[in-house]
Amino acid sequence: MTTTRKSKAEKPIEELQQAISGLGEMWKAAAGTQLPQISPTALAELQADYLKQATALWNESLQGGASEGERKPLGDRRFADPAWQANPASAFLARLYLLNAKTMQQMAEKVEGDEKTRSRIRFAVQQWSDAVSPSNYLALNPEAQALALGSQGESLAKGLQQLWGDVQRGHLSQTDESAFEVGRNVASSEGSIVFENDFFQLIEYKPLTKEIFERPLLMIPPCINKFYILDLQPENSLIRYAVEQGHRVFVVSWRNPDQGCVHWTWDDYIEQAAIKAISVVQEIGGTKTIDTLGFCVGGTILSTALAVLAARGEQPAASVTLLTTLVDFSSNGVLDLFIDEALVQMREMTIGAQAAQGPGLLQGRELATTFSFLRPNDLVWNYVVGNYLKGEAPPPFDLLYWNGDATNLPGPMYCWYLRHTYLQNDLKIPGRLTVCGEKIDLTKIEAPLYIYGSREDHIVPWDAAYRSTQVFKGKKRFVLGASGHIAGVINPPAKKKRSYWTGKTAALPAEAQGWMDTAVEHAGSWWPDWADWLAGHAGKKKAAPKAPGGRGYKAIEPAPGRYVKQKA
Repeated sequence: MTTTRKSKAEKPIEELQQAISGLGEMWKAAAGTQLPQISPTALAELQADYLKQATALWNESLQGGASEGERKPLGDRRFADPAWQANPASAFLARLYLLNAKTMQQMAEKVEGDEKTRSRIRFAVQQWSDAVSPSNYLALNPEAQALALGSQGESLAKGLQQLWGDVQRGHLSQTDESAFEVGRNVASSEGSIVFENDFFQLIEYKPLTKEIFERPLLMIPPCINKFYILDLQPENSLIRYAVEQGHRVFVVSWRNPDQGCVHWTWDDYIEQAAIKAISVVQEIGGTKTIDTLGFCVGGTILSTALAVLAARGEQPAASVTLLTTLVDFSSNGVLDLFIDEALVQMREMTIGAQAAQGPGLLQGRELATTFSFLRPNDLVWNYVVGNYLKGEAPPPFDLLYWNGDATNLPGPMYCWYLRHTYLQNDLKIPGRLTVCGEKIDLTKIEAPLYIYGSREDHIVPWDAAYRSTQVFKGKKRFVLGASGHIAGVINPPAKKKRSYWTGKTAALPAEAQGWMDTAVEHAGSWWPDWADWLAGHAGKKKAAPKAPGGRGYKAIEPAPGRYVKQKA
């Protein structure tokens, strides 16, 4: 038997073929499925393309890499530092990683199956590829290594200190948390707590105009976050902006649930919080109707509460503003990946009303981590590299401070919400749900609506927000803002940033794209458009009150109150 020695040129080809095989194994682990789900033809094309590109990379590396004048940018901000290009080994590693990641995603696209399965595989592959980036590891990151050498190890020492600090805090720091204090430089608009129960405190804000509209405005923020996303700083506070427009503004500040709240249900949040807040604002304002606003889950809660009241023959809303809100949960972007019958049942058995060990809490940290990993490079690995490998303290940023101020949720309430909205999409169907003893029907809400979506929102996709226009029957206006779930909403006019779109006509087609095809873009913030619309529903002007509360409601403590300061 004769043995033939492999040539120098054949050896890298063999190693590349082994790499392809290894890539397949990593695919199986990430996708939780078997390669035969991809057609042999598609797989062969992917393998051939991968081999061609990887061979070119290998040959370039054998020649010492491209010359300085021929080097092409890596096209990924994780590898933007010149240190990645200056080191041929690092440049090769980064390019090979990007090729592997791209190929894995292409494999995910070729899987034969239903769309939800493909989406889950794409998500799993993206999580894997983001996690294994060479930029995330000190031994493979030339930029971090250069910093360590240049600082004589000081950057590593600082990184270890920051890592230990985050271990003690129990979460990855995204901002300098010591720079902020609730009530001092965030949530600092002047006001008073005028009502409280176990579920919420009601804040009334001090008027900034001599006259106010006769109808007060009640804002219901999401219960999965603290209310002060609407009041970060004076210059970007939607609350302050509404007060400056002459509205008497009330805001729900949710309690951060603890072990004493594990039995709370969705009905409790509707009856004891949203409906109670509406009635208190009616009493204090001395008006039969009020203007209302709900943000995200707060909008879903507000819509449910108004439907319950409509079933009771009450129409307390003179207007309804829904910001990035879901009521039709037909398709909801990346969040749909997490929701199926098995997951909901698991939650019901562990923290729901019928859990064997009794109901529990969905911990705020779990929610925060889930949302961060929807954008892992921006909200996770970016900070791992900066905080720990480079020893760079994150700068102060009010929005990220708020983002890290987590909120718990009672298990029974959370499980009901998962099952009847994301899983079964019951809320939009008239008479399907019984809430607070009433068969609810969103079409019975008679108030006019201002419905807002953010074009780049990954939590409430704008077309999902648009679907609300097809559910409610009142007179509706839909406005689309640029940017994402938070940055699109918190866009004050003074900044003169971004843009927004309004319909060319009052028509609201069944499909979102049909509306977008004729929409008109406007520079700047959507807030003035909303303010003009709201003024048309707020009634006449009258003298501003000289003191908060009234009609039996007295100031309990200064805003922002105790509840918002409770930590998860």
